[in-house]
Amino acid sequence: MKKIIQFITLTFIYSFFISTVSIAEDKIKIGLIVPLSGEHKEIGQSIVNSVRLAINKIDNNRIQIIPKDTKSNPEITLKVSKELHQDGVKIILGPVFNENLVYLAELNDVLFISFTNKVLNNPKNVIAAGINAISQIKTIIKFQKLSNLERSIFLIPDSSFKKEIKEAIKNTNIQLKDIFIYDTDPTLLTAQIEKLTRYPQRKQRLEDEIQRLKESEEMNKETKISNLEKKDTLGGINFDSVIIADFDESLKSVTTSLLYTDVSSKRVHYICMNQWFDKSLLKEKSLQPIYFPSVNKENYEEYINEYINTFKKYPNQISFLSYDIVGLVYFLLFQNDFEVDKKIFYKKNKFKGKIGFFEINKNKISHLLNFYSAENGRFKKIF
Repeated sequence: MKKIIQFITLTFIYSFFISTVSIAEDKIKIGLIVPLSGEHKEIGQSIVNSVRLAINKIDNNRIQIIPKDTKSNPEITLKVSKELHQDGVKIILGPVFNENLVYLAELNDVLFISFTNKVLNNPKNVIAAGINAISQIKTIIKFQKLSNLERSIFLIPDSSFKKEIKEAIKNTNIQLKDIFIYDTDPTLLTAQIEKLTRYPQRKQRLEDEIQRLKESEEMNKETKISNLEKKDTLGGINFDSVIIADFDESLKSVTTSLLYTDVSSKRVHYICMNQWFDKSLLKEKSLQPIYFPSVNKENYEEYINEYINTFKKYPNQISFLSYDIVGLVYFLLFQNDFEVDKKIFYKKNKFKGKIGFFEINKNKISHLLNFYSAENGRFKKIF
């Protein structure tokens, strides 16, 4: 009887050991489709490196990342995705660019976590993980309330992103005085901003007032005339803030036109979007303060330092997002007992990453962002 018990015990221990080994070897395969050759290969390599950093932080050998080169081509993106699917992959990180999503509906058994920030007309099996317009506008609404801004004008470039912005405005119910679509051609932009700000009327009002004083018998009229001649226009502005859905040189073209029409950041709040702590803004004293929603600056700088220390080069901005997306996927898999299915992004959930908080609900991702200003030669956190 004793021997039978010993045999049963040994059999149980052996079976448990085999089961444990089997579980340990049961890899969770996650695809990664990015451009590793061609024009955008540096973006792809930066994402691969960032994913490596994230996997090292997670330190769980059950997670296996399988990278594939899309060459930034929609047909190749579909081809390599099919290869991953045949290898048992059910979740794929990528692609990077929105135009590479067009054929992915064919693989309806695969869930794609794309780095795009565009959410309109994407295939149903694609979740856009980029920092979209909705997330940014929700953060701007918070700033509007904090600063008692009640007459905001939304300036939108006439570009491919225009529909995304309009849909985000509708979705968030942001309170606006007006929406204005402007031409991205700098030669046409200034005339459009002049019309928006009623610059000719305000300039004419100034000239008329100077002429009136010259013809009047008012006391101290010379002093009054001298003071008016220092101005560019006369009269109030019927808005208290401008939200500019632009960045880089296009943003500077808009702010330059606003300054030309005597609508400075000292008179109204300049608020912009899609901003990643562009240091050139700190040199543009004339447009400061300028405000923007963004990822957490301290975490962003910490990530950059870690990346540079590891890879001896500067990372692409998108790679910061990919670092968090790996953590997010692992977090949701862990909560789902490492069962891979498309429902893991459906239930309402929240995840804290380097960027900030991710909110997940019904296969959609939104970001809870911070808010900053560029003023007095530095970036200042508002909230």
